[in-house]
Amino acid sequence: MAARILVVMETTPANVRPHHPNSPFQRHPEPAIEQYVVGDRVSHDSYGFGRVVSVDAAGAKVDFGNRTVLIATPFRKMTKL
Repeated sequence: MAARILVVMETTPANVRPHHPNSPFQRHPEPAIEQYVVGDRVSHDSYGFGRVVSVDAAGAKVDFGNRTVLIATPFRKMTKL
């Protein structure tokens, strides 16, 4: 029965709130998604330092030395060096 309920339930993004046009508060700007190309050196919060091996619409495949990992977009924990 629990599986049936999870299928029916829809999830919504965590920080979506309506913005009233007369609100004195500024909207939070949309974070810019960094663009990577093959050969870029990167740092990841969990995996450490690596080099981009391939890039496609789903994300970037990064070689961290001991393993290669597909990092999905948006790249929240990865920064370009």
